[in-house]
Amino acid sequence: MKFFISILFVGLIGTLAHAQVKPEWTDVFSKINTEINQHSKAYSSLKTATETIGHRLTGSENGKKAETFAYNLLKSYGFKDVKYQPFEVESWSRGTLSVKIGTDLNNLQTVKSVSLAHAPVKANVKLELVDMGNGLEEDYINNPGKVTGKIAVVYLGILPGSKAGLKNLHRSEKTALSTKYGAKGIIIINTATGGILLTGTASVTGKLIPDPAVCIGKEDGLKLKEDMKKATYYASIDMINQSGLIKARNVIATIKGKTMPKEKVIVGGHLDSWDLATGAIDNGIGSFAVIDMARTYMALKLQPERTVEFVLFMGEEEGLLGSRAYVDQAMKNNTLDQVRYMLNYDMTNDPKGFSTTIAESKDLFVGIGAIAQTFDTSYKNLFNNGAGLHSDHQPFMLQGIPTGGGAGGRLPNNAGPCYHADCDDFKLVDEKGLKNTVRNGAMLLYGIADSKELKSRRFTDTEVRDFMIKNNLKEALEIAGEWRWK
Repeated sequence: MKFFISILFVGLIGTLAHAQVKPEWTDVFSKINTEINQHSKAYSSLKTATETIGHRLTGSENGKKAETFAYNLLKSYGFKDVKYQPFEVESWSRGTLSVKIGTDLNNLQTVKSVSLAHAPVKANVKLELVDMGNGLEEDYINNPGKVTGKIAVVYLGILPGSKAGLKNLHRSEKTALSTKYGAKGIIIINTATGGILLTGTASVTGKLIPDPAVCIGKEDGLKLKEDMKKATYYASIDMINQSGLIKARNVIATIKGKTMPKEKVIVGGHLDSWDLATGAIDNGIGSFAVIDMARTYMALKLQPERTVEFVLFMGEEEGLLGSRAYVDQAMKNNTLDQVRYMLNYDMTNDPKGFSTTIAESKDLFVGIGAIAQTFDTSYKNLFNNGAGLHSDHQPFMLQGIPTGGGAGGRLPNNAGPCYHADCDDFKLVDEKGLKNTVRNGAMLLYGIADSKELKSRRFTDTEVRDFMIKNNLKEALEIAGEWRWK
């Protein structure tokens, strides 16, 4: 056994040396591992929040309660530097909705549905339906004028039997395309079985869209598509929603860096949720993991070389509003260059590796993972260099800031179909998976913040453009009006 341990130690030291990590991190990570395994409060705190607050919709009373809950929790862990970062946003909340479908305009039948966020404050349309397949741009280009003045019916994902290699778009991008090509409304068919309805924003800008957007269940939607092959179908969409300017608050707790206090590493997750359920998975498991990382650092009195900010963003679901506000303020204050890394935890569960936009970080990330692996043999130390959109890393990434986080995990208890749905409840949360998110996230955060020299740097504007193209994000950004390059 001693021989085995010696070999393991020698191998680990070699890995660490190659990765340019500090030998003392092994001891620090061991303490992090023990503290979280024995004293983590992520699971119990999330349970309390779901039971006492409910949903955490930005701009609602529940949203305000969630902001206060997170602030007070961080204070209770010993943070003296905790603050609110207020921002003003256009809020949206659902009101009433009636969707009726049929072949006879005078005898339409009610279909179970839910409004998509940022749909108009008031809409009442009764129009012909048109099947636009996957709702991708080629579906409209291949059928010129087909949807003009009508209601588009599109699938949330990529339909079975579609040609190979199609890249799916976000629901908001599909909605923007339907508007671009003349539709006066859109019905999106969910991909989850069992009549589950999905909400979420239908706006690429976070502002109100001009036409009604709703979601119907998979079974109803696929049957409708088959029926539409045989007859002309119509739909009436009658909705009333609420919108107006409100004040929301990000919550930020800070540990000042030991030797490089003006260099900053952010670890964040969005605190807000949709209102159909309690948002335990989206994004309770991410935001409360971040809060427990913060608790762990205070419990162990950890102070890495760089400043660390634990940020609970509001408004992610309604258009990355809190993270956009953070970046906008940093740009106005000329402090964005201080941010060396932004780690984002959004629906992260039991990660098996790390991801980042920065290929040069591989040695560091794999070295950190090699230590983590000695405490958890199920950890695979995967590494992914790439990027996507539609979470709070996006505003940072588009300004060239290195971003990353956990990778390779899976949602617990078949939680995927409950995404943005009324079944996203605490019963789906797995305590062990949540602990693993906290453990691995806390180690990654410490390694980046304490590293003697980070190879990562802020991308130039040209490098951001090229990176977006490389990761096939140009089309989505163009649809959203965020492609700033010629």
